[in-house]
Amino acid sequence: MAKSTRSKWKRAMRAEKRKKNAPKELARLKKILGMDRSGDINMNAVEEIATVVPSEKLQQKPAAEEDNASTMDMDKKMNKKTFLNEHGQYPLWMHPRQRKKIKHQLKNKGKSKRPKGLAW
Repeated sequence: MAKSTRSKWKRAMRAEKRKKNAPKELARLKKILGMDRSGDINMNAVEEIATVVPSEKLQQKPAAEEDNASTMDMDKKMNKKTFLNEHGQYPLWMHPRQRKKIKHQLKNKGKSKRPKGLAW
């Protein structure tokens, strides 16, 4: 978003509105969840609305996915700097303009630029 005066003012006013409405929003959420005054949530009401999953299952899942990611073997080897694979081809997802830019950078890597400001 641009940093115009209007957008800065709008952003500031949205922040003020969030501050003003935060207590009302919190009270509404507590009412929906059916929290007692002690701060405990009535889980029976929550189970009717959504499925409740124990935290142990959630903690075990990412660890198993992490092992799969580390053992995954890549079929194609690609140079991270030039994005060229072993056959000298660019990936399909790369835009032709980006390919052209990388080729130009590789071609002009060794050349030195003339200093600006000198006419002769």
